[in-house]
Amino acid sequence: MPEDRSIHDVIEGLVPPLEDERFCNPVEARKKAMDYLARREHGRVELRNKLTKFGFDADISDAAIERLIDDGLQSDQRFAEAFIQSRINQGKGPVRIRVDLSQRGVSDSVIDDGLHEANQNWRALASEVRAKKFGAELPLDFKDKARQMRFLQYRGFEPDQIQSAVQSPR
Repeated sequence: MPEDRSIHDVIEGLVPPLEDERFCNPVEARKKAMDYLARREHGRVELRNKLTKFGFDADISDAAIERLIDDGLQSDQRFAEAFIQSRINQGKGPVRIRVDLSQRGVSDSVIDDGLHEANQNWRALASEVRAKKFGAELPLDFKDKARQMRFLQYRGFEPDQIQSAVQSPR
């Protein structure tokens, strides 16, 4: 070992570069993306974030996702439909669903189409969610009514849906 080289330089020469070539390979990115899609639907932005977090280059991830879209294997529309139905089953309202999908990078037009296609009676869902949490009896005093209204607001229901859920039918 030459005297002008430190032990760190020698070790550095023995260790392969950290950049793993598979993370620069679009075929590997596509395989990983398909693994994610096999488990559940993913939005385009969500899938890109997962691939880059896993270690793939952003451009490689984008190219792989574009091919998946072209092949019909990834669709923001399908993702939105599945996500909306899942949140409806959890008792979430349209406001909360819209925010959650927006945070996942789904466009407003796809969200609007998905909510429309769900064909959900939001007033009835708000009433069901309220009754499940607080019982069938409607709130009698202001304090209970305000508490139930805050709960429904947190769940993502609109003001008219909330009012309908906490008031007796006329």
